[in-house]
Amino acid sequence: MRVLLALALAGLVVTGCSDSYAQSQADGPAPGGIAGGKPAAPPKPPRAANAALAVGGARQSPGVVAAGGEDAVYNYGPTVMVDGGKTHMWWCSQYGSAPPPGDDILYAEAATPDGPFTGPGGGAPIPVLSGAPGNFDGMHTCDPSVLRVGTTYYLYYTGAAGDHALGNAIGLATSSDGVHWIRAAGGKPILGPSHDVHRDNVYGAGQPSVVFLDGWYYLIFTDTTGRAAGWNGAGQFVVRSHDPAFAGGVEALGDKGFAPVSSTNAPRERSVVDGFSADLEWVGALDAFAIAHETAAGTTLTFWDRDFTMQPYAPVVIPGAWKEGPGLVRRPDGHAPTSVADPCGTVSFDVVRATVTGESGAPTALQHFGLDVRGSGACADADRVTTTFDGVAMPSPERTMDLFRRGQRIRIDRRSVAATLAGEVVNEPLPPVEGIPVTARLHAGATVVHAYGRGYGVLLGKNVRWGLPDTGSVKLNDSEAKEVDPRQWDAYAIGLPLGG
Repeated sequence: MRVLLALALAGLVVTGCSDSYAQSQADGPAPGGIAGGKPAAPPKPPRAANAALAVGGARQSPGVVAAGGEDAVYNYGPTVMVDGGKTHMWWCSQYGSAPPPGDDILYAEAATPDGPFTGPGGGAPIPVLSGAPGNFDGMHTCDPSVLRVGTTYYLYYTGAAGDHALGNAIGLATSSDGVHWIRAAGGKPILGPSHDVHRDNVYGAGQPSVVFLDGWYYLIFTDTTGRAAGWNGAGQFVVRSHDPAFAGGVEALGDKGFAPVSSTNAPRERSVVDGFSADLEWVGALDAFAIAHETAAGTTLTFWDRDFTMQPYAPVVIPGAWKEGPGLVRRPDGHAPTSVADPCGTVSFDVVRATVTGESGAPTALQHFGLDVRGSGACADADRVTTTFDGVAMPSPERTMDLFRRGQRIRIDRRSVAATLAGEVVNEPLPPVEGIPVTARLHAGATVVHAYGRGYGVLLGKNVRWGLPDTGSVKLNDSEAKEVDPRQWDAYAIGLPLGG
């Protein structure tokens, strides 16, 4: 998919790419709250649109922050994750030592987005996913987007068997460490071109970016055959599912909002951004999605509300040189990190992007750019506080950890368990959450139940079953999974999914 952005903007033809996975999220109530809870609150007044955000604190790395070793002549399309005190990055490049010839996904890590990024333990970045001959991604693997939910990493990527017209599609791999990956969905693509319209740009479908929010996996992507794409194939489409592999329960965003569709290849009725190679994140402090995409002035941040029905904030631009798709610096679930210094007033946006066209004619020279926005009103009322800190874990007054999920405060004995279930861990209590009561306590050794076809849950309080995203936290908590009949599973009162 090399240089799709630059060539497609010129209207040229572009080709080529630039039960084996973990348990899915244990069930809980539909996104929103505990089953059988309070009656629905009266509707809120509509939000104002296109509110201006104050911008400041512009920053830029002094030079290139990451580059592949060996013969890696291009480096672009990064996905960046802040987790466990490190900044992790995966991006598109090519190593001759990683057969077959074609795009490879590299991995490296650093203390901050300013690098320098090195392979695990030092040295050159390492290739972690390459083509699988004979499969849809037989030659190229590119455009990574990585999440961690529980202890499972999900890598969404563009794959292609060769440089063929409409040959690109989106695949999924899973991992327990972000380095060693296993292809999911039987090695088949989870999303391909819709073939609504065939244009001169024959790239196909790819360039995924995924966010995990309220039990939904939101996937935005390019499809040059989509009905709502522009004349040159530009556009970003959105599908969502509770299944990370999008094998069922898929909803597509159309003119009337999200609606169920039979598959991920349903017609593309609506685009949310006129662009290529975009990155998505959820910003709790703004109660909005942010889409980072390249425009003439730099990386533009376009904002949408939770349902993609209106744009609550005016666009913001991170200026500077660019050549191909930005990677937002995100926490493991794809949300914006919390500003510990000013959690109620400041949101930091940071991106890593290629800045020059190298000797090979492809983008390279990854650099870090960023700025802060203010005026979010993140703690204006109780609802905004719970939205802002959803998925955050922090020390409690009892030398344990508090995890905040959908307005609930769960006290957890072990930091390692809280870190697994949280989207983000901060190292000090933050005052805005002081008024949120403790809803439940997760003690070491708490009973975990499992039912075939249902998933895993931990019993808290009076046999209330709180969902677990996978089995990673079970061992960390010194718990044992107890097999139960599906009827018994269904008889428990239902709590929230602790992993999101």
